Amino acid sequence: MTFGRHGVETFEYLRREVTDWRRYLHENPELTYQVDNTARFVTEKLASFGIKHIETGIAEAGIVALIEGGSGGGRTIGLRADMDALPILEASKKPWASKIPGKMHACGHDGHTAMLLGAAKYLANTRNFKGSVALIFQPAEEADLGGQRMVDEGIMDRFGISQVFGMHNMPGMTVGKFGIRAGPIMAALDEFDIIVKGRGGHAAKPHQNIDPIVIAGQVIVGLQTLVSRSTDPTESLVISITRLSAGEAYNIIPDQVEMAGTVRTLAPVLRDFAEGQIEAFAQGIASAFGGEIEFNYRRHVPVTFNHAKETDLAITAALKVVGPGSVNDTIKPAMGSEDFAFMLEARPGAFIFLGNGSSAALHNSLYDFNDDAIPYGVGYWVNLVETALTFGT
Repeated sequence: MTFGRHGVETFEYLRREVTDWRRYLHENPELTYQVDNTARFVTEKLASFGIKHIETGIAEAGIVALIEGGSGGGRTIGLRADMDALPILEASKKPWASKIPGKMHACGHDGHTAMLLGAAKYLANTRNFKGSVALIFQPAEEADLGGQRMVDEGIMDRFGISQVFGMHNMPGMTVGKFGIRAGPIMAALDEFDIIVKGRGGHAAKPHQNIDPIVIAGQVIVGLQTLVSRSTDPTESLVISITRLSAGEAYNIIPDQVEMAGTVRTLAPVLRDFAEGQIEAFAQGIASAFGGEIEFNYRRHVPVTFNHAKETDLAITAALKVVGPGSVNDTIKPAMGSEDFAFMLEARPGAFIFLGNGSSAALHNSLYDFNDDAIPYGVGYWVNLVETALTFGT
């Protein structure tokens, strides 16, 4: 028995069924760990494929299902899809638009879940691999670090996972194309809070006060010099102030200003740099004006780092689906973050992007997953399994 290239045409027969699943999930979005209906839907589908080993309730609502290959022994690899939606009011007006006001699948997790289910159906029927596949359906990717919780609850050891792989759709990339790179592919995300403390008073007598708003303004503008003048221009560092709160009256200078923001980096050394320098810089400016600061920095999500061997496996699998010319293996890193990074810290693996065509951007109220991408995503998962778990390994 031999296993070669399964081009996208191999999986066209699944398109309609997987599209129906995807649109059902899109109509019924759920947030964070509260994905009970989604998890129930996934579990029922997996069972209908004849998969016997299905474990639920991991990280509250997560699922891991094992498909054993056509011969005994062998390794286990993990394939991960995220299930949760976002707290956004959908504006797409598609026939399958969200039925739940204020919640929508604005990041394509409905597509990710449906494609992994499609691959599960195919793999459970064919079992043309040696070893096992662990299908990981994760809650709370958008918030609350569901990926980290699944790792902390021991899924890698519990299911004997030796390698782990993830996939995400990418608006603006042509359907039928893939993007990947070895090394950092998505950024680390950290969060920080700064409270600027001054001395409030009447707005007509600023010389008698220490104005925290002026200090905060200097900090906001000045922090950008950490990027433009204190960081190697070939490195990636993004510092954004995303929240600002101060005062309640027109004629009163407040006592303090509350600021919050994010840091995104692709290298651990820059995380260390940002944490130390943001505090020192803000404190220096505040001190120059007679004020002071309180500072809190939280490391949130690590860099999504693709391992070399697993990246090569992913590239080979993608090439089997679409052929040469449709796989960009030197794609630029994205400065967004992804909690699949925790799984890549626990086991070697790779994360790949799948073209979603000219859709609206992710996290946009007009976004919708492109169903034309479904056969490519299903095909990638199947080819990856049969490439990584060949009978000769």
